[in-house]
Amino acid sequence: MKPDLREALGSRILTGDGAMGTFLYQMGFPVGVSYEEFNILKPNVIADVHRRYYEAGARIIETNTFSANRESLIRYGLDSDVAAINKAGVQIARSAVGSDAYVVGAIGSIRAGKRKNIRSHHLKQSFQQQIDGLLSEEVDGLLLETFYDLEEALLVLKLVRQQSAVPVLCQFAIEKEAVTQDGHTLAFAFERLKEEGADVVGFNCRSGPNGILRAIDAIGAEVSLPMSIFPNAGIPDYVDGKYLYTATPEYFAESARKFADRGARIIGGCCGTTPEHIAAISASLDGYVLRPVSAEMRTAVMTAERPVVIAPQPEIMVTGSGGVNAAGPSIVDLVKERHTVIVELDPPRDLDIRKFMAGAAALKEAGADAVTMADNSLAVTRMSNLALASIVQQQVGLRPLVHIACRDRNLIGTQSHMMGLDALGIDHVLAVTGDPARFGDLPDSSSVYDLTSFEMIRMIKQLNEGVSFSGKALKQKANFITGAAFNPNVKYLDKAVQRLERKIEYGADYIMTQPVYNPDLIIQIAEATRHLSVPIFIGIMPLASGRNAEYLHNEVPGIQLSDEVRKRMAGLEGEAGREEGVRIAEELLEAALPHFKGIYLITPFLSYDMTVKLTRYVWQKTSVAR
Repeated sequence: MKPDLREALGSRILTGDGAMGTFLYQMGFPVGVSYEEFNILKPNVIADVHRRYYEAGARIIETNTFSANRESLIRYGLDSDVAAINKAGVQIARSAVGSDAYVVGAIGSIRAGKRKNIRSHHLKQSFQQQIDGLLSEEVDGLLLETFYDLEEALLVLKLVRQQSAVPVLCQFAIEKEAVTQDGHTLAFAFERLKEEGADVVGFNCRSGPNGILRAIDAIGAEVSLPMSIFPNAGIPDYVDGKYLYTATPEYFAESARKFADRGARIIGGCCGTTPEHIAAISASLDGYVLRPVSAEMRTAVMTAERPVVIAPQPEIMVTGSGGVNAAGPSIVDLVKERHTVIVELDPPRDLDIRKFMAGAAALKEAGADAVTMADNSLAVTRMSNLALASIVQQQVGLRPLVHIACRDRNLIGTQSHMMGLDALGIDHVLAVTGDPARFGDLPDSSSVYDLTSFEMIRMIKQLNEGVSFSGKALKQKANFITGAAFNPNVKYLDKAVQRLERKIEYGADYIMTQPVYNPDLIIQIAEATRHLSVPIFIGIMPLASGRNAEYLHNEVPGIQLSDEVRKRMAGLEGEAGREEGVRIAEELLEAALPHFKGIYLITPFLSYDMTVKLTRYVWQKTSVAR
């Protein structure tokens, strides 16, 4: 007979299972249906998934009941089947795996996303139904996962403790910020959960291994319970109509050891993970010597990056009007004559724009020709780039280049947005598809995608002809300089170039590439695109640390680092990491400048001192006085 789950966690690390929903999607089952209903309709399919994870080494098996609550099931007309679906979920899992596995009942957040304002008594009733169904089948534990608010997690935990002493694991979905969505620090949240009877605390979903490592390190040594960690397999990419995850099993194996060193006692995977990821985790932890994790030991293994020290900047007024207009030759005109530098600066995720504005001013002084701003990149909510573009143009006198994502606006909103840009005199834009909303910080928001990036380019160029999206004549013509994105970090560069040729046919005036970290690839890109009629701005992003390098390589779609770069960055953090990152970027610029007049620098973590140095380096190497 296997020991109680609490007892087991005191003597060893248990490997958790991986994703259910995204794995079913990879198996060919469509989105938009209730995967929890498969417990009744397709029990053999669910059993097969559980079996694959068990055979891969998982000994914590979650039931297929994440959204098996009344509030979620009612949209499918299944609100009367809550008990049956939850009971079946436990029975299927238990029948599919060996007796040495722990079957834990999965309970997901209800308030996340569109149901934030659900009344408390409805919330309690819905959770109580699900808890009753799971406990009736004598689960080995309950897993509260993908919670954003402490209040909701405490509500569920208290309901469980009113009727059972079963082990309870409580997991938040959060990134590197050590704060819950309702404003509590994670250290406080974990301590409150402990007081109410939680046995394990931890993280799942929303982020890959890197983000969760940063969240753990941000908490410091204040976690007094065992931790459970279930990261996503990086950030998904949308390729040929399908969502693909980039993090490899090997990367998960490396991360598993880091989690174990920080006190994790259950390590599995969430969205995008497969039995291969779980097998890699299990193999990596085989033979791991479990040691009691003291506060001192946890602190010793933490390598959180030190804050970037920014030199004081003159205060910049950010209200009012009447500033400088960044008129003049377009970047397409400039790059025909000389090297031209555009620098990406991320809009802030809160309401404080002082650091952003200081960065824009510093880049202007360094000689950047334009500052480019993403449109809620990675589907994470940021301040409107239209508003910031106008402020930068007026207050700093630096040309803004605004990204326009197909994800967030329908045809009406997109044309309205473009008309507003034209009225503000902001005429440089980049058309991008945009990462799917379901993988950002508001996962229940909708991805619109009325347009592809190809169609977006064509429609914007149509405005330049004085024709609206509907085909009606406008009283005047717009004058947009429209760019397109290009990812050269692919297996078949020739096919990527063919796709790029289509974007040019649709009207793209210039190209901006994803960051490149291999000098040989820079030369290959130059040769493969020599025949194109529009300028290319080669993307170069300085690395901030060894951890940042591994995150980009393993978790972010469209970015691939060379083995040499990863080796050079390995183990470097803080100032040492940033210095080496700038050196590597300078070497890449050395390779790029003879072949590309267009340079696209990408600022990591708003650390604009790095891209200021690189901007000056370009002018130093090209002997251009700025």
